Amino acid sequence: MRVIEKPREGEYPACAQIYIDLLPDDGLILKYLADNLKATRKFVLSIPKDRLLHRYAEGKWSIKEILGHIVDDERIYVYRALRFARNDSTELLGFDQDQYARYSDANKRASTDLLDEFSLVRRSTIAFFKSLDAAALLRTGVANGQKVSVRALAYHIAGHELRHLSIIRERYLE
Repeated sequence: MRVIEKPREGEYPACAQIYIDLLPDDGLILKYLADNLKATRKFVLSIPKDRLLHRYAEGKWSIKEILGHIVDDERIYVYRALRFARNDSTELLGFDQDQYARYSDANKRASTDLLDEFSLVRRSTIAFFKSLDAAALLRTGVANGQKVSVRALAYHIAGHELRHLSIIRERYLE
């Protein structure tokens, strides 16, 4: 398995630390992305269908909306990685995750449909990061006003997923 070293401080905004800290320092990010895909799929399929629309508090997302958010976030972060890996210095804007969730219609979709989309996006993510050479992984760009390296974006994607799964376990399924 290819090794992509964990990013160092200064390669990502401070707010991403919570995600990056969830991953080991062994460089096996591609393995974790693949393993997380299987684990997330199994976990979501184990949740009773009536719980997938549950919100633990007013204004919070449902579990289906969280899954849709994970997919949207991954697509956006891979897009950022593509731009920066190709040495595009254009500063990229942020996005309003609540707006995306609101208009995703995730609650109207079958969980298997959401998981199929997630699987396709994740396999594409892994293929993309696997294709990059060492120089591309170290390139940086600015997104949402923050400097970030390509490899930090890979770690963000994996850690972001883990963080949301932890929130589901702690706040939605107790």
